[in-house]
Amino acid sequence: MRVGIVAQKGNSRAAVLAERIRETLPEEVTVRLDDATARHLDDEGHPVEQMDACDLVVSIGGDGTFLFAARGAGPTPILGVNLGEVGFLNGVAPEDAVETVEAVVAGYRETDTIPSRDVPRLRATGEGDWSVHPALNEIVVQGPQRGHGNGLDYEVRVDDRVFTAGRGDGVLVSTPTGSTAYNLSEGGPLVHPDADALVITEMCAAESMPPLAVPSDSVVEIRADGAAFGYVSSDSTRERFETPETVTVRADPDPTRIAEPSSDFFQALGKLD
Repeated sequence: MRVGIVAQKGNSRAAVLAERIRETLPEEVTVRLDDATARHLDDEGHPVEQMDACDLVVSIGGDGTFLFAARGAGPTPILGVNLGEVGFLNGVAPEDAVETVEAVVAGYRETDTIPSRDVPRLRATGEGDWSVHPALNEIVVQGPQRGHGNGLDYEVRVDDRVFTAGRGDGVLVSTPTGSTAYNLSEGGPLVHPDADALVITEMCAAESMPPLAVPSDSVVEIRADGAAFGYVSSDSTRERFETPETVTVRADPDPTRIAEPSSDFFQALGKLD
């Protein structure tokens, strides 16, 4: 069995916990540390993009670390250890991390399976034959910079029907997982992680429609113009495009797999107060 460990960069507490987990696992288990964690521990590391070669990936940190690990995990289940303040994606407390990973590894070696749940991702493509890495939280289409007098013009279509058009900082399309992140700060609704929906939210528009929840298999097209260029962001990564451009957002066929135990959604909500 191969276990990948991705610890929050620059967090010595996360690196120490990664080392404890590695030392506890049986010798028959191959452990792959991400490059930054390996440097902290003076060991050999592996790019996060290669974590899909593992049978389990352990993310140690906050939701940002989980998103980083998910970029390279592919179909591999991710077990999140929460060192952050909220932790919507990380279901394991640090004091339980070693014991939980041991149990998951033991279960896999016995049954060849890891209990997990699938969560959707979004993919954005453009007319210019480009795409960005699938997003676990959200896809954002925005102008060169935010603020009054900036932004871009846009038209949003859902399954080829016009939903809204106007000018603003941009348009955000969120998964239920991402509803508690950027979407929430832009005035979008909280969405239960089991809901089968996507949320479309306009960002600081001159005149805007309320956020719209649509079925998860909807195709959302965002026509961007009125600026020299724009950006499309997939979670924390950003790519530039030239206008006019139509960005198409749809569910990615390959979800992210979150290993159980998952975080308690309602318990995490209490930390937003």
